[in-house]
Amino acid sequence: MSGRNEQRGLPGPAPEDRQRPRGRRTAQGVRVDPEAEAEHPARRTVISALVEHEPGVLARVSGLFSRRQFNIESLTVADTQNDDWARITVVVEEPDPGIDQVEKQLAKVVPVIHVRELEADALARELVVVKVDADRPEAVHAITEMYGGTTLDAGPRTVTVELTGDEQKIDDAIDAFRQFGIREIARTGQTALARGETKTAVVPDHLK
Repeated sequence: MSGRNEQRGLPGPAPEDRQRPRGRRTAQGVRVDPEAEAEHPARRTVISALVEHEPGVLARVSGLFSRRQFNIESLTVADTQNDDWARITVVVEEPDPGIDQVEKQLAKVVPVIHVRELEADALARELVVVKVDADRPEAVHAITEMYGGTTLDAGPRTVTVELTGDEQKIDDAIDAFRQFGIREIARTGQTALARGETKTAVVPDHLK
């Protein structure tokens, strides 16, 4: 029986003995993209998505990130100049192929109008509220003024301040407040717009 099968088969070596192109398929025969398989260092970047302002859009976007296991540093969403739109700003730390996937997958979400990675010179800001011990109120006030912050609440045991700025400024301010004993911190995460006349989002004519 085996002899008849061998005679019917195609000439040449058996499938398991044939040479396969390296780096193109896995052992199971699944094609592999050489670019995705290569080593790429992770980098932090800001991605902005303009979306239609409708219930559930944030859940859909955050669910996408969860399923794909993207490394999200922060995610913010808020209204825009148009009541029908909202802007989602995502800070990710991924290799370049992962960043490309973030953009592609976001663009597939139905309420998304436009998505893009912002340039390094984009205007990115965040807000932080810090509550510290009030043992040295004058020193706390001095640090708050030095970083252009505002005192929101001052009591006998705690002082709560608000600061806005780029990520580095916020990090430096928090480090300065640690000397007083930080009780709580709330950070918004970054929100950003492209610099100058560059459009952060390109809106199709039928939606303008």
